[in-house]
Amino acid sequence: MPAKLARTMGSYLLMLALGSGIGFSVPYLVKAWKPAYATGDYSAYYPDKKTNVVLYGTTSCPYCIQARSFLRERNIAFIDHDVASSDQGRREFARLGKEAVPVILVGGRMLTGFNRDHLEAALVEAGHIARR
Repeated sequence: MPAKLARTMGSYLLMLALGSGIGFSVPYLVKAWKPAYATGDYSAYYPDKKTNVVLYGTTSCPYCIQARSFLRERNIAFIDHDVASSDQGRREFARLGKEAVPVILVGGRMLTGFNRDHLEAALVEAGHIARR
C-alpha cells in the first residue's frame, strides 16, 4: 500500500508542478506573441506631413517622461499632448481608444507604453533616424 500511495502522491505533485508552470508561463508567452504596435492611418493626428510623431501622456507618468526624453535626445520634432490638462489631447486620446499612457504615434504605428527598442524601430521606419 505505501508504494501505491507514493506513486499517487508523486502523480499529484507532478500535475501540480506542470499546472503551476503552465499558469506562470502563459501570460509571458501571450505578451511575447502580442504585436509591439498597432498600424493604421494616423495622419489626422499630425499637424503636417513633416511632424508625424505625437505623444499622449501626463506630466507625472514616469514612462511618459522617459519617452519625451528619448525623443528630445534624438532631436525628434513631436507634438506633446498632456491628456490631463489639454482638452484637445484628451479628445484625441479618447478617439484612439486607449486607457493607459503614454501612447505614441509615429508614422503609421501606434505604440502603447514606452519601450526604447520599439520606439526606435518606429522612428527608423518613419525615416526620422538612420538604421543602426
